[in-house]
Amino acid sequence: MNDDELDFLQWKIELTDKEIFLVGKIIAQWSALEHEVFLQTLRTYEVSNGEEVSLPKQMNNLQFTKVLELWNERVAQKVGGVRQDVLTNQFHRILHYKEYRDSLVHGMWDWSKTDLSNISTIRVRKTEVITTKFTLNDLNDLHSVIAGINFKIRYPGGVEDYARQFEESGSYISRRALSIFSGSSVANDWITLGVQPKKKS
Repeated sequence: MNDDELDFLQWKIELTDKEIFLVGKIIAQWSALEHEVFLQTLRTYEVSNGEEVSLPKQMNNLQFTKVLELWNERVAQKVGGVRQDVLTNQFHRILHYKEYRDSLVHGMWDWSKTDLSNISTIRVRKTEVITTKFTLNDLNDLHSVIAGINFKIRYPGGVEDYARQFEESGSYISRRALSIFSGSSVANDWITLGVQPKKKS
């Protein structure tokens, strides 16, 4: 058999559709977060009169934590007041949740035969083997947290900042709304995922 004849053979990752859906949402949110941190940091190097800007090597964007440190120094610590507190808090939250993001992106998935609701990733960092366990609710919570961080790094003043930007930029229509109003088939691609909230003990 040649390679073309073997294309129908595919490795099955033992994740449910809901788990895969949430992993995808988390990765998309994290990508948006990295992009925003990079752009906000890049803007701090902009100059007028066509002068050339010499960017530090951290801005080659090969290691996100290096860009994040620059963002904290040049953006979060420069705004002052309540917004500075909000952005500083997001800096620490991003560092904390990066470990979970790395587990999702760089780990090999496994599942528990004794508790089917538990999945885990296994990865190696230098000489350390790292296992991170998740449930569906954990993935849902992680998505919500990262989505919240994404909002706060863009609008550290909360609804006030959001409303101000909306007013300055004029009207805005989301991709979902535009697809519905225009009759695009993309409108059918949005699904609602029912994830049960954690029970409070």
